[in-house]
Amino acid sequence: MMKLQEQIELWNETDQYEAIIEAIEALPEAEQTPELISELARAYNNTAELGDTQKYEKAIALLKSVEEELGEEHSWNFRIAYAYYYLDQEGPALTYFERALDARPKDEDTLAFIEDCRKRLALPRFERPFKQRVQECWNQFEKEEQVLRVRMRNRLESEVIVDQTHRLLHTAFTNIAYEMGCAQDHYDLILTPEGNRVSLFALDYFCRQMPDRLKKWWHVMAGRQPSRQTSLRIAGQELSAEEVQVWIEEQGEKSVKLAVHCASFDALMPENENQVWWMLSILIDQTLGEIAAMAVIDDVTLLAQPRQEGGLSLAQLPDQLVDLGLDLNRDPARILEGYTAYRMEPTEASLEQVRGDVTVGVTCCPALIQQYLRGMTQAVDDLHQDGIAAGYFYYPLDCFTGEDRAKAMLDFRDALAEKISEQAGTDTVTWIGGASGLNCGYLDFIAWDIQAVMDSAVKVFAQQPVAWAAFQTFRTSVGGILLKSDEESLQTEIK
Repeated sequence: MMKLQEQIELWNETDQYEAIIEAIEALPEAEQTPELISELARAYNNTAELGDTQKYEKAIALLKSVEEELGEEHSWNFRIAYAYYYLDQEGPALTYFERALDARPKDEDTLAFIEDCRKRLALPRFERPFKQRVQECWNQFEKEEQVLRVRMRNRLESEVIVDQTHRLLHTAFTNIAYEMGCAQDHYDLILTPEGNRVSLFALDYFCRQMPDRLKKWWHVMAGRQPSRQTSLRIAGQELSAEEVQVWIEEQGEKSVKLAVHCASFDALMPENENQVWWMLSILIDQTLGEIAAMAVIDDVTLLAQPRQEGGLSLAQLPDQLVDLGLDLNRDPARILEGYTAYRMEPTEASLEQVRGDVTVGVTCCPALIQQYLRGMTQAVDDLHQDGIAAGYFYYPLDCFTGEDRAKAMLDFRDALAEKISEQAGTDTVTWIGGASGLNCGYLDFIAWDIQAVMDSAVKVFAQQPVAWAAFQTFRTSVGGILLKSDEESLQTEIK
């Protein structure tokens, strides 16, 4: 009798991937070896159609379950990379393809995928850009929201409500945290950035695209809202904001640093430190409002013992902060439109890098700039997986001369943003700052539809006095894309 592994090889040769799935999933769990689970993941990869995220996600989950046993093998790395690649997540895909190549040097298929990943990271080409994902999400939400309201109003089928909402939001977001509630005929959907300022840009964009006709019933917002009765249930016990002691350690012009102690946390530390921090962040968000907490709290220190000098309860903190003159406004704009200026001193080594000549800049998304300068990609990868591109245009400054040179450079940058937005559509891009260097100017942005933005940028730069212009994602591992050059032969095709 033919062994199952041999049969799987024959099925793979004849593209009978559904047969592989049925055969392996029919086995008792104890007989599903790591090798068979890897083959099952391969079959899910091969049965998935373009845009079929669930099967690729299933393949990734299966492969991660056997990473300890197979994580060094070429096939395991290639298969998980393949799934990430077709989920428009070329960042992690590239990492795993490179590991696959280490296991099987010179493999042509792996090399081809690596080359394409690098091209797509340099110039993202999303099957479904975030703008499209958001439109599809709201369209589907509108079709199903009445059923969702009935379930919420009658407090029935809570698991079904969660599953339905997650499925709807998953159309736009790969990973999303949210809360729901209803009062009379008003329904709340609260999307939480969980303290991540970069994620807040996408959540705010999503909320602003909500169709007006849904606003009769739904209040969709970014950031947890404050509650007068703030509490969490832990292991069957209620923990309230009254039980958390707070000391204001340091006050800045617009923010504070806190020290915190709670006796209920003592039994959980240190084995469950992550859980403690999660609970504390939830309590703070529910007390102040998440947006306000992100804006006014710079740092929190968790104390092992309470201090002798008197503090205050977490429940009293909002009034105390207001008395200190701090703003607890919960509008996301206070974070998204709050710009930070920075200065840099170029070095001989930095001048060899793109953006290494920057001397002054301004940004409303410091995390992207900070991670880029450190060679990190977590923030840009998180955006990329949802069809969002973060990057900048850059161009020479040698055409700006005279006493008003600095003002002329800033005016030019502002005009560029305005013209590109006008061409591409204001719902395709959010401008997040810019910088000036010894040689180049930089215009930073987050693109909700990168193709529309790039097409418009090519047209706009063609009419500008600069000799050349280029685009670069916030990744140091990939090169730039030339948009304009005096030498026509150097122009890069971006479609």
